[in-house]
Amino acid sequence: MPTLTMDAEWKDNEKAMRVDMMDAAAEMLEAAGLKDVKTYDHGCNPGLGIHEMGTARMGLDPKTSVLNKWNQVHAAPNVFVTDGAFMTSASCVNPSLTYMAFTARAVNYAVDSIKKGNL
Repeated sequence: MPTLTMDAEWKDNEKAMRVDMMDAAAEMLEAAGLKDVKTYDHGCNPGLGIHEMGTARMGLDPKTSVLNKWNQVHAAPNVFVTDGAFMTSASCVNPSLTYMAFTARAVNYAVDSIKKGNL
């Protein structure tokens, strides 16, 4: 049975963004009056973050997206993706309720599709 094997790593851009975030945070703290601000970065690996997003874009065209509007994989209609992968951007708030809402929506669509014999 085929299995999905994934390999992920941080590239130069992600590493540079981490440094920029640390520097910006230190600058804001110093501007607020804190003294002797020190930054640190112990590193981490992809998959250890709780809100990683954007690896399975949602869209109408299978040539430019992985999922349709129901979070259904274009190339595999019996597969639905409802974690953060379908969200190509994020705000500064916790996305968990959005995941839950899209999951409920996708499940409802899948159940209806099964009942109609389309899935």
